[in-house]
Amino acid sequence: MAAFPSIATGALAALLLTGCAAMTPPVDVTRFHNAEVAPIIPGSVHIQPNFPDQDDSSSIEYMTYSAALLRELQRVGFTEARDNPDNSEYVVRYTIDRAVLTAGGTRSPVSVGVGGSTGSYGSGVGLGIGINLSGPPKDRIATELSVRIAHRANGNVICEGRASIEAKQGSPASQPGLAASKLAEALFKDFPGVSGTTITVP
Repeated sequence: MAAFPSIATGALAALLLTGCAAMTPPVDVTRFHNAEVAPIIPGSVHIQPNFPDQDDSSSIEYMTYSAALLRELQRVGFTEARDNPDNSEYVVRYTIDRAVLTAGGTRSPVSVGVGGSTGSYGSGVGLGIGINLSGPPKDRIATELSVRIAHRANGNVICEGRASIEAKQGSPASQPGLAASKLAEALFKDFPGVSGTTITVP
């Protein structure tokens, strides 16, 4: 009998996760590479947010995106240069762009990172966003993740791409935690994919 609450709790959690996944909008992905001529050989990577402010790059939100990217990179064969990141074979740089798309067609940027110099930011563990969630329900949050993988030795780029998603303001998919996972997963789906083609990942 003691095991019943655990089973029930697990089932409830699974249902909640399934519900979140079902409500997640599709992701548009575009990638560029030259893998047909020079095959991509996985190696050790060091992930760096492409952001000049070190306070921002070490924020909880950026760490969330870094973790999501590392998980997907490892899934396709790359490894983390944990002991000596400065000697990694590849450097992975990424940027995050998030904005509010209003019903009237205007686009307002949203600050990214706890240490951001503009706007305010949510509380908790990086799952809030610095906007007023009491606005019109038709407003949407557009989030774009851009990633570039380059050889550390010579700086040659082996692959770059971007993934973007639009979600209703205040929905789970508009929050950085879920967006990071969804965007990273879509960007590395069937890696390296077809170069120069935009696909939609459910």
